[in-house]
Amino acid sequence: MVTRGSPRSLARRRFWAESSGLALTEMLLVFPIFIFVVGAMIEFGTMMFQWNQTVKAMQLGARLAAVSSPLTDISALNIYTAAVAPGDPAPLEGLSVSCGAGTTACDATELARLLTGGDGCGDLSTGVSGICDVAPFIGAENLRITYYRSGLGYVGRPFGPVVSITLEVRNLNFDFLLLDDLSRFFARDEDPVLGAIAIPAHPVTITSEDMSSCADPEDCEA
Repeated sequence: MVTRGSPRSLARRRFWAESSGLALTEMLLVFPIFIFVVGAMIEFGTMMFQWNQTVKAMQLGARLAAVSSPLTDISALNIYTAAVAPGDPAPLEGLSVSCGAGTTACDATELARLLTGGDGCGDLSTGVSGICDVAPFIGAENLRITYYRSGLGYVGRPFGPVVSITLEVRNLNFDFLLLDDLSRFFARDEDPVLGAIAIPAHPVTITSEDMSSCADPEDCEA
């Protein structure tokens, strides 16, 4: 004797045994995770690229600052509190002068030369690269430069004291391109969930050289 179940129980059994849409269901479960993983790889790859660009730009900018006219008045570094005479070794004192982000304004002309190399961003007609040629996302408002005594040279040096120059970035952030939009969509929130990541200052220090933006000394005297 064969016993059959009710039509409702048979339909329920067929439903639970059905597997034709299983792949689609699994894809819908995995797809958001896959998108986040791919997005994270793209975002963090871009962030590390900008991170390295910033480091290289600071190295190039510091090198250019060493052979450029000071971006601010550094005459205070030529005043010594200790009893010294002309020709004596320059004393190492903790005196510094800064300009740029978070401090006094830098000389606009010299700052522009540091940023562009004197030929504009991306235009290498003069053969001098500036900060924006390497990292175009760095602006004048993100730069701070500090001059301080290096302890080199001697008192009364004709071309001023030998100084150490530190160039660094401030208030520079990396904003996510994809993950913020994805996180807002899934979190149903208008505000960014991830926000921005602050790029470190990446300070680069170099010893000054001639510290003159003039290619020809006669032009400077004129």
